[in-house]
Parts: sequence; C-alpha cells; structure tokens
Amino acid sequence: MRKRLIAVAVLVGMAGTLTPVAQAGAFATEVTQLLNHAQLVMQYIRQGEQLVNEVKMYENMLRNTKQLSGQTFGAIQSDISALANIVQGGMALSYSLANLDGEFRARYPNYGYSANTYYKDYAKWSQTSMDTTLGTLRAAGLQGQQLQSEQTVLASLRTMSQTSDGQMQALQVVSQIAEQQVQQLMKLRELMMADMSSKQAYQATTIQRQSASEAATQRFFTWTPEKSDGKTYQSGWK
Repeated sequence: MRKRLIAVAVLVGMAGTLTPVAQAGAFATEVTQLLNHAQLVMQYIRQGEQLVNEVKMYENMLRNTKQLSGQTFGAIQSDISALANIVQGGMALSYSLANLDGEFRARYPNYGYSANTYYKDYAKWSQTSMDTTLGTLRAAGLQGQQLQSEQTVLASLRTMSQTSDGQMQALQVVSQIAEQQVQQLMKLRELMMADMSSKQAYQATTIQRQSASEAATQRFFTWTPEKSDGKTYQSGWK
C-alpha cells in the first residue's frame, strides 16, 4: 500500500510539472496517458505483492514438509529379549519359558505323597521358588541399567522438540515421544509378568507342600496292617 501511494504521488508531481499546452485536447490526452501509466504501475505493484505472498507461502510449505535429519528410537527389541532371557536362570519358572505348562505340571503334581522322594521333591520346590524370585530381581536390575540409555533418548527428544522447524518436524518429534511411551509400557508389562511368575511359583510351592502333607496324613490314618498267615517263629526253631 505504501508503494502504491508513492507511485501515485510521483505521477501527480509529473503532471504538475508539465508545460501548459495551448490546446485543451492535447492536455487531456497527456493526463489520460499519465493516468493509464499510473494504473499500469499500480497493476505491476499488485502483481509484485502477490508474487511476494506466493513466495512466502511456498517457503512455509517447504518448512512444514521438511523432515528431521535423524530420528531417535529406543532399542526395544533387544531390551525385551534381554529381559526375557535374564529371568530364565536355574530352575526358575519364568513367563518366557518355552514349555512353561509342562514344567509346572512336572514339578507340582498336586495331591500326592511319596516317603522315598519327599525330601527331593521339597528341595525341587524350594529351588524353583528361589530361582524364580531371583530372576525377577535380575529383571528389575536390568531395567535399572537400561534407564541410563533411556535418559539419553529423552535428552535427544527434548533437543529435537526445542529446535523443530515446521509442522512435519514437530509431528515427527511427537511420534517419537509416543513410541517411547509404548516402549515403557511394554517394559512395565514384562516386569509385571516376572513379578507374577515369582509370586505364583511361591504359591505353588506352598500349596504343593500342603498337599503332600495332607496326602501323608491321609495315608497314615487309612493304613491297615497286613493280615497274618498264622505262622510263628521262635528262637532255636529249625
């Protein structure tokens, strides 16, 4: 708008400095030409302003479609695999055990008693419960170690969010943050499964001990002596 006013002022000044022409028709022709030139100049100015706006619009479009040079994602697959493996030490009944159902039934047969193997069975139950608890503690310790790398990832995302330029980069940062939230939920679920495995192994050991004790008690009270064949034995008998 300012450029338009300047152009009009220049043209008016030019009209004021023209040498008077004797004939009115010639003077009118000159004024008409000046006005036509003014209109043409104003049209060029409008076209120039429109071109500037279009250039700015394209600049915004390019800025909003510009992607981040590099994105940061956590090593969720390796972290999950490490957590699944660390809980499988010794005789632990971990959630990631391949034949969990078969192993559980073999170690905890439920109601039954065998005097010859009771101490061996008790040792097996106790070791299973202890190893499962230890695996849960190892999983918690491993997640504690992974916190350092996760802090590095969050620091990188924080920097990206502060320096993002345009809608596309901002959306990519938000996408990475959402992906990190999913990873944390997956690790939390895995830690909860490890904790559940430890508690259920302890519960199974307790129930199995009670079942074996009840079975032994039942056997004691329902035992009947063998019938005698009537033979007696004395010292010196031949």
